[in-house]
Amino acid sequence: MQPRKFTLALAVAAALGAGGIVAVQNLPFPTHAAAAPAAVESPVAQPVRQRALPDFASIVAQYGPAVVNISASGMTRAALADEPADDFEADPFFKFFRGLPFGQIPRGGAPLHGQGSGFIVSPDGVILTNAHVVRDASEVTVKLTDRREFLAKVVGLDPATDVAVLRVDAKNLPTIRIGNLKDTSVGDWVVAIGAPFGFENSVTAGIVSAKGRSLPGDASVPFIQTDVAVNPGNSGGPLFNLAGEVIGINSQIYSRSGGYQGLSFAIPIDVAARVKDQILATGHATHARLGVAIQEVSQGLADSFGLAKAGGALVSSVQPGSAAAAAGLRPGDVIVQYDREPIVEASDLSSLVGMASVGQSVDLEVVRKGEKRVVKATLGKADESGTKTASAGGDIHGGRLGLAVRPLTAQESHEAKVTGGLLVEGVEKAAERAGVQPGDIILSANDTPMKTAEQLREIAAHAPKSVALLLQRGDSRIFVPVKTG
Repeated sequence: MQPRKFTLALAVAAALGAGGIVAVQNLPFPTHAAAAPAAVESPVAQPVRQRALPDFASIVAQYGPAVVNISASGMTRAALADEPADDFEADPFFKFFRGLPFGQIPRGGAPLHGQGSGFIVSPDGVILTNAHVVRDASEVTVKLTDRREFLAKVVGLDPATDVAVLRVDAKNLPTIRIGNLKDTSVGDWVVAIGAPFGFENSVTAGIVSAKGRSLPGDASVPFIQTDVAVNPGNSGGPLFNLAGEVIGINSQIYSRSGGYQGLSFAIPIDVAARVKDQILATGHATHARLGVAIQEVSQGLADSFGLAKAGGALVSSVQPGSAAAAAGLRPGDVIVQYDREPIVEASDLSSLVGMASVGQSVDLEVVRKGEKRVVKATLGKADESGTKTASAGGDIHGGRLGLAVRPLTAQESHEAKVTGGLLVEGVEKAAERAGVQPGDIILSANDTPMKTAEQLREIAAHAPKSVALLLQRGDSRIFVPVKTG
């Protein structure tokens, strides 16, 4: 059986065994200008511009003192008598330790000790780190590279972005410089400092692999993906560009083994700075909400909705009473711009809404039934049902719809809380490959509400490539493209 992929929160090495988490240092990238070989002219492509090699040592020397090691201690909550021993595995604090013998932990609660990294952003002792490094800690200690130690106060933390703000009682501390992520390109060198597995002040380097990456469960954060070696203990540490400016907070890895496998993710510094300012002002952070469930627009869906190309965020459901409902958004709308910012992927919309202010007015350009229109929305306050991202099975290739359907009975409509719709009783060929399942309710086809099987048959007969079915499965709704050719 192939091992399951998972996204690993990097921080807190608990007192159960593995090393801790520490912070480290960084510096700008002055470069040593070694003479670059002359570019060779090519009749096919222009020569690549040569750059001097980066000076990692200077970055570490200049800004390393502003990187700190963080030790967090506390107690696990006491397990109830009827809870299984592996209840600890459900706690994100212990994600790194899945598979270890949790049943050997005392049932009445056990002491925790974790370590992570952070960095000083103001000389009077304000420090940024990951929320999961200090969450549930009763005591947090910060250690500088000159070996001084301070007890830190957790000013506030924001689980939605995994950012926490600490403060220590000290003056004239060394600080990092905040960079602008917009000046960073995919392929640029970056440096991380932290304490992987407890090895303090470890420096690793790599390149930016992608920007604006969306991860499961983190729709509001457009992560920076890098190939910098990051492991448990690096959490909360800074990610530097070549100018020695912090552009991100190292936060997660994507791994099958639990250790670094070439994919690491950092929270953009502009996201962290916005959260920091809110926490310092109010003690907590708030995020805006549009109130829609969205999904990616595949080529099959683009064909179904008459779009020139795949792209945008497809609205699969609208929450009653939300900003989206007030603005008149409806399922089947494809949001292609947000305040003139293009929406290439559904995650772009999630990130932009998550960074906006509650009460902010935004212009959304949507495609509805093949026509573009601008909708103005006033964003609400985010909660657990804010902007969600739906997922679907892959596109299918060829064949008929392959569906056996019937209208819902009055009782079924009442239980499903829908008006109209077709109940899927049998699935084969194209619909099966698209992920349609018996028991699904087809609410619409190509944005036309469904009441009879004849309606569906007529739409399928005239669809040149595919039909976009809006399905309800349980409490969730999602568009699925089913090819007809």
